[in-house]
Amino acid sequence: MSGPIRNEYPRPDRVRESWLTLNGQWDFSFDPQNQGVRQKWYQPGSSLGGDPLKIEVPFPYQSQLSGINSQKHVDVVWYRRSFLVPESMGDRRLLHFGAADYKAQVWLDGQLLGEHEGGYSDFTFDVTHLTRPGEEHILAVRCEDRLDFDQPRGKQSYRPEPFACWYTPVTGLWQSVWLEGVGEFYPEDFRLTPDVEHNAVKVEVSLNELPQVPCSLRLTASFEGKTVARQEVSLTTNRFLQTTLYLCHDGEINGAHLWYPGSPSLYDLTIETLADGRVQDRVDTYFGLREIHACGDKILLNGSTLYQRLILDQGYWPDGLLTAPSEEALKKDVELTLSLGYNGARKHQKFEDPIYLYWADKLGLLVWSELPSAYWLRDSQKRNMIRDLSQAIRRDYNHPCIIVWTPLNESWGVPAIQSHREAQQLNDCLYHLVHCLDGTRLVSGNDGWEQAETDIVTVHDYSAWPEDLKGYDSEDSVLNGAPSGRLITAQSYGNWGKPKIFSEFGGIAMAKDEGGGNWGYNGAVKDEAALLERFGAITEAAGKLPGFCGYCYTQLTDVFQEVNGLLDMERRPKAKIDEFKRRNH
Repeated sequence: MSGPIRNEYPRPDRVRESWLTLNGQWDFSFDPQNQGVRQKWYQPGSSLGGDPLKIEVPFPYQSQLSGINSQKHVDVVWYRRSFLVPESMGDRRLLHFGAADYKAQVWLDGQLLGEHEGGYSDFTFDVTHLTRPGEEHILAVRCEDRLDFDQPRGKQSYRPEPFACWYTPVTGLWQSVWLEGVGEFYPEDFRLTPDVEHNAVKVEVSLNELPQVPCSLRLTASFEGKTVARQEVSLTTNRFLQTTLYLCHDGEINGAHLWYPGSPSLYDLTIETLADGRVQDRVDTYFGLREIHACGDKILLNGSTLYQRLILDQGYWPDGLLTAPSEEALKKDVELTLSLGYNGARKHQKFEDPIYLYWADKLGLLVWSELPSAYWLRDSQKRNMIRDLSQAIRRDYNHPCIIVWTPLNESWGVPAIQSHREAQQLNDCLYHLVHCLDGTRLVSGNDGWEQAETDIVTVHDYSAWPEDLKGYDSEDSVLNGAPSGRLITAQSYGNWGKPKIFSEFGGIAMAKDEGGGNWGYNGAVKDEAALLERFGAITEAAGKLPGFCGYCYTQLTDVFQEVNGLLDMERRPKAKIDEFKRRNH
């Protein structure tokens, strides 16, 4: 039997040597009558309700790469596989899930490990006392994914079929599953906060426990193989550690090495736990020294004015849907974005795979990270959005590429936010939640229009030609304007003197791609020359809007029926990449 399609290490931002992929072939069953728990499908001897199918994890059953490729919607599905714990995986063992949409229950050898809710966040179980090196175990997972409006679902259709700009839903396991060996005494999580002014990094570590013997935590930072800071801290009564590493430099390492798009200097960091002087656990990570903040109507990166040339990227693939077919595919999307002349990506309605963020860190691409929308303003939606946004910040806080969090988009889920106080309060709650959990980044509150609390004023305008862009002569005309028929500013809010980004425009389709439900904005162009003409004209106009400090073109690739990408869904450019790049500066 061949190995898993996705067999790379799932978290290159926090690497341990001892691990086992659980991607690959699993047994799979639909449970349309929701009878699996009652019939105990989680028991090792169960047949999962009959004759199970085979599925390739981590691809959702609706995708080609899953091996099932069924578009019928079923609320409940089941997975099961056996695995052998490596002899070398001693001490503790953690079972990781990258993401499961939407609710997951997990059993090991018939014993319930726990549950998780939220389709875009990772979760972990400590299975140390339920597993032994060299022994085989049975893992079962039940996933429930309804078409409910209060689930943060982003661009996944809330109908059984795709429509408009909503696409095939994704159900169940859609990111990697793996077993990881850790020390008896190890970091459960850590946060790295750069301090550019002092050439330092603040390190916060949460340990699983403190052993009964003398123990310590050792931090070693290096740049291009040369150690620039080392600190060992004794631990006594508190398993939560906070310290600051000041990065020294000598004749060969002069000053701080800052992270910039296109010039992404990264420091390596090793975190080790020691008990009785012996290393218990080691995790290898990295960080970038960079600072992002607003200064009046400008955005500053490391103290210098930043002009953002972004492209909207929805992170869909024709054969894997939300799941990339390979690590190389994720890296390629970063490389293509840079080659087109953009310095950033607005990851639209999706918290992206950590491997994408790793390559954005390594190759120097700015990222706006966006909470997938829910579509019904009720208390359950609010709680779900607060949970999912909090979890994304926890998971992705250390990535230097991320500079903006976006809680809402185009008033989706809050259609009356222009004047409805409850909807405005949800926006403001999410805005302040981000700043409470992550004081190092900016927030685009309700991207596009009807903005309440926000750090950035954003405008969506799909006018076809420069002469159609009206109402951008002054800040007053922008803030009181309605370029898409929706007022830019919500009632009772001002947002004067803030940075402005033209965060959606373009969306040009070619005539050969339209029809049969496929679409772009403002009619299609007839050929490559016409595409470049219209792209160049509207991009140049966007770059000249007075008082704006960036733009975001829609979009990187076609996505199913939405055929307005610079590339098709297979990542083939619709014109020469250099020609797009030449018109994008």
